[in-house]
Amino acid sequence: MNGWIYLALGIVTEVAGTFCMKLSHGFTKLVPSVLFIVFFAIALSLINLSMKTIDMSIAYAIWSGVGIAILTILGIVFLGEPVSTLRLLFIGMIVVGVVGLHTQA
Repeated sequence: MNGWIYLALGIVTEVAGTFCMKLSHGFTKLVPSVLFIVFFAIALSLINLSMKTIDMSIAYAIWSGVGIAILTILGIVFLGEPVSTLRLLFIGMIVVGVVGLHTQA
């Protein structure tokens, strides 16, 4: 499988795991706590596989940057986290950085 596919799937599972982390309320809710561990185990395995063909610095930067952007949007939409022009501007800067890194890969 292509490293970029592994990376994309790793991002999806990392986002799911982080969202479950929030829903676990400090590991006091069983199902989200278990899902958090499962999703992160899968995410780390996938990022590891992606690094077979993608440079570590590129893969990790894209993994974390895209995850941050998606989780910020999910937090705003589903968790009522505050939204501001500056927050959106900085998320946009992360996206620009990720696109720039992707063109260098």
